[in-house]
Amino acid sequence: MSGHGGRSLFSTSNARSNSLTLYTALTTSLLVVSTTLANAENASAVEDVTLSELSVTGNGPAVERAGGPVIGYRATRSATATRTDTPLRDTPQSVQVVPRDVLVDQQDIRLSDALRNVSSVQPGGTIQGRSDTFIIRGFRTQTYAIDGVLLNQAGNFSAVTRDLADVERIEVLKGPASVLYGRGDPGGLINIVTRQPTFAPSGDINLQGGSFGFRRVQGSVSSAIEGVEGLAARLSFAGESDPTFRNFYGRDNARTFVAPAFTWNPGPDTRVTFLGEFTRVDNQYDEGLIARNGRVPLDNIARYYGEPFSRYNGNANFGLLKVEHDLNANITLREVLNAQWGGFDFLATRATGLTNRNTQVTRRETAGYSTYAAVDSQTEMIAKFDLLGFRHTVLTGVEYTNGYRRAYTTQSTNFPSVSFLTPVPGASIVGLQFQSDLKQKNALTGLYVQDQIDLGLGLQMLVGVRYDTGTQYYFSRTPTSRTIPPDQQLSGTSPRVGLIYRPVEPLTLYASYATSFKPQTDNVLNTSNPPPETGELYEIGSRLDLSPDLTLSTAAFRIIRNNVAATDPVNTGFSVITGQQRSEGVEADLAGQILPGWRVIGGISFLDARITKDTTFAVGNRLVGAPAFSGSIWSTYQVQEGFLLGWNVGAGITYVGRRAGDLNNSYSVGGYARIDAAVFYDVNEHARFSINLRNLTDRHYIEQPFNQFNNQPGAPFSVLATITARL
Repeated sequence: MSGHGGRSLFSTSNARSNSLTLYTALTTSLLVVSTTLANAENASAVEDVTLSELSVTGNGPAVERAGGPVIGYRATRSATATRTDTPLRDTPQSVQVVPRDVLVDQQDIRLSDALRNVSSVQPGGTIQGRSDTFIIRGFRTQTYAIDGVLLNQAGNFSAVTRDLADVERIEVLKGPASVLYGRGDPGGLINIVTRQPTFAPSGDINLQGGSFGFRRVQGSVSSAIEGVEGLAARLSFAGESDPTFRNFYGRDNARTFVAPAFTWNPGPDTRVTFLGEFTRVDNQYDEGLIARNGRVPLDNIARYYGEPFSRYNGNANFGLLKVEHDLNANITLREVLNAQWGGFDFLATRATGLTNRNTQVTRRETAGYSTYAAVDSQTEMIAKFDLLGFRHTVLTGVEYTNGYRRAYTTQSTNFPSVSFLTPVPGASIVGLQFQSDLKQKNALTGLYVQDQIDLGLGLQMLVGVRYDTGTQYYFSRTPTSRTIPPDQQLSGTSPRVGLIYRPVEPLTLYASYATSFKPQTDNVLNTSNPPPETGELYEIGSRLDLSPDLTLSTAAFRIIRNNVAATDPVNTGFSVITGQQRSEGVEADLAGQILPGWRVIGGISFLDARITKDTTFAVGNRLVGAPAFSGSIWSTYQVQEGFLLGWNVGAGITYVGRRAGDLNNSYSVGGYARIDAAVFYDVNEHARFSINLRNLTDRHYIEQPFNQFNNQPGAPFSVLATITARL
C-alpha cells in the first residue's frame, strides 16, 4: 500500500524489523561519527548551539533563547520547528508563539483559551469533558508535545485537561512536522514549553475566584539548591474546583497538578534537566448540547442530558530527562529520555438518538477504563561547519518510541429517555454488557537528518528527511470479532524542504513543503490494522518587522490529508476511514509592542476545508469545526507615568464563523463574536490585583462542535478575580 506525501507505508514483509536492535546500532553510529567530527573540528569559537536557558545575573540586556522566557508578547526564537535555537524569521514554516505574559494578562485557565490568540486554531471538543482537542487549519488534533516530546505514541488523546501552571510559552507549528516528530497530524503541532528552574530565587502564587463558584490556587517557586554546585530546582503546582455554568446538579470539575523540575550544570560544557508532571482530574462526564432540525438550540446553555453519577476520573504522568554536552564550540550531543503513563475510568449516560418527533432523547449507559504507557528516546547531534563556502547547521538523530494502551468498554441499551427541552435526572444504574476490548502497541525507530544552510545573498535553505520502521499491533475485540490480527509492519520516508529569502532586513519570504504520517489510533469497527493517515503541505509565507518590537506574519497554504478516521455515523462509539480531505487558506498573525506599554497579539484566517474523496460522506462537505473566517485580537496598555502608574487595561474580541457540526453536514452551529476585557493593578513588583471580564455581551454560542450529541456551549458572561504575589 502506498501513501501520499513521499512516504511508502506498511509494506507487509515476513521479515520483521527489530526496532530496538536498529536503534542501538544507529545510536552507536551517531556517537562514533560525532566523536570523529569533534576530533577533526577546529576549536575556534563560534556562536553557541545549545538550547538550554542559562540563568545569568548581571546588568546587561536580557537575551531571548529558544525555550526560555519571552519579553512581552513577541517571541523571536524557537526550537519547535528545527530542534535548534533558530530565529523565527529563519524558519520556513509558520510558527506562532503565545508567551507567558499573554497567559498572565488574560488569566488563561484552559489551553483552548490561550490558543485563541493564534490564527487558524479553534477548540475542537473536550471529548465529553475529558481532554483538550483542537482544529488546526481545519484538521482535528487530539494530542500535543511537551518540551518537544509527543504524548503517548499509542494514544488518541490526552487522559487529562492541560494545566498551564508550569507553562513558559505555547508554540504552534502549523502544517506537518513528521521529519522531527514522527507521527503527527497534518494541521500542525502544539508544543508546550515549560518553565525552567532559575538559580536566583523566584516565585509566584495566584489566588483566584470567579463566577459559578470557580476557585483556583496556582504557584511556582524556584531557586538554587544549597550544597550542590550548579543545581537548581523549580516546583509548580495548581488545584482548582470548577462547578461551571452547566447544570451538573451540585457536582463540579476538579483538577490537581504538580510539576517538579531540576537543572544541573556539572561543568561549563554539560547541562542536565529533568521535568516531571503529575495531573489528576475528577470531572463530570458532559456531552454538551444536542443538535435538532439542523441546529443546536441555545435557549438554555446549562441544559444537561446526563445523570449526576456520570463521572470521569483521569490521571497523566510525564517524566523527561535531557542531557546536553558540548564536545567543542561547534558540536553538541543531546540525549532525551521520556516515560509516560496513566489512564482513566468513567461511568456515564450518553445520548443515542431522538424520538417522539424529536421531543425525547434516547440514552445508553456506558462505563469503561483505559490505561497507557510509553517510552521515548532521542539521541541527537548538532554540528556547525563550513562546506563548499556555505555555513551549515546539521541536526542528526535517532528516535525510538514504544507505546501501549488498553481500553475496555461496557454499555447498556435500555437506559431511560429524557425530555429534549426539560431533561430531569433520577434514573438508576442498570446492567452493563461487554462492548469492546481494545489493545494497541506501537514500536517505531526513526532516523532523521536536517541541514540548515546559509547560502548567502539573503538566501537560506532547510532540507530534512526521516526514515521510520517498526511494528503496530491493533486489535479491538467485540462480541462479534475475536480473531487476533498479526502485527503490522511499518516503514517509510518523510521529506521536508524549505527556502528562505530576505530581500531587505525587515522582510523575510519563505516557501515550504512538508509531510506527515500517523498510524491509526481510533477504534475502527470490525477492522484490524487500519491503514495509516498521511498528509502533505505546500506553503508560502512572509514575516515583516513593522518595527523592532512588532512583527506581522502571513501564510498561504494547501494541505492534503489521506486515510482519515472520523466518527462512524451509524456506530457512534467507533470510527471509519473516510478517504481524503483538503484544506487551503490564508492567514495573518500580529504580535509585539506598538508603542511603549501598548502590546498586541492576534490573527485572522480565511479557510476552505472540505472532503475531496470519500466512500462514506459526500464529497464537498465541510470539515467539522472549521470556520471559513475567524480572527482574534487582544491588546493591553500599561500606564507609563503619572498618578495612574501601575494601572493596566486590556480588551479583546474573538470572532468565529459558522461551522459544520459533523461530516454529513447535517447541522451547523452559528458564528459568534466574544468580547473580553481586563483591568489589573501592579501594586509593586511583588503584587498584582486583576479583574478579567469574559463574554461581556453574554453571547450564547457553541464553542466546540463534535457531533450531533456532543456540542459544548461557550460560557456566558463571567468574572475572574486574581491576587498575585511574587518574590
